[in-house]
Amino acid sequence: MTLTDFLTTEGVRYGEADVDQVTFDPMFRTLCEKNSCGFYNACWTCPPAVGTIEELMAKAKAYRRILVYQTVSPLEDSYDIEGMQEAAKRHNRLVQRVREAAGAEHPGCLVLGAGTCGVCARCSKRDDQPCRFPDKAILSLESCGIDVSALARLAGLKYINGANTVTYFGAVLYN
Repeated sequence: MTLTDFLTTEGVRYGEADVDQVTFDPMFRTLCEKNSCGFYNACWTCPPAVGTIEELMAKAKAYRRILVYQTVSPLEDSYDIEGMQEAAKRHNRLVQRVREAAGAEHPGCLVLGAGTCGVCARCSKRDDQPCRFPDKAILSLESCGIDVSALARLAGLKYINGANTVTYFGAVLYN
């Protein structure tokens, strides 16, 4: 089964583009440094452990194509933090399945997710231990300096999908 067949079967919206059309901005590292998500220096796939923004942008720009996908989940209301967290967990589980499908079709691809890695309930970095699952660890779009709002438009996807919803994005970069 191809990656796009897999996404279609899962009911996931997606679009594709050339990587040279993607908007990269080192400003996203500033958001990380302000610890706006709470994982700065607390996860192996988040800054500063993940590498410099220049290194990560160069890594992403080395690929030719990007497949962008999104999950849209309903919320009780705009303050439904638990609903957002549960939607993020579902999205992270999907990212792992996308990683498997993408790796089979595009060996050497780079799979990116939304926010922190999410493979482990508690990242081993918090305990000064090595990553327990380096083969499953997922970098975020933002940690690579990708403007997700612009990326959504580029891929023909909506960044905001209506009231009382939360949308998460992932991507596969490949040659």
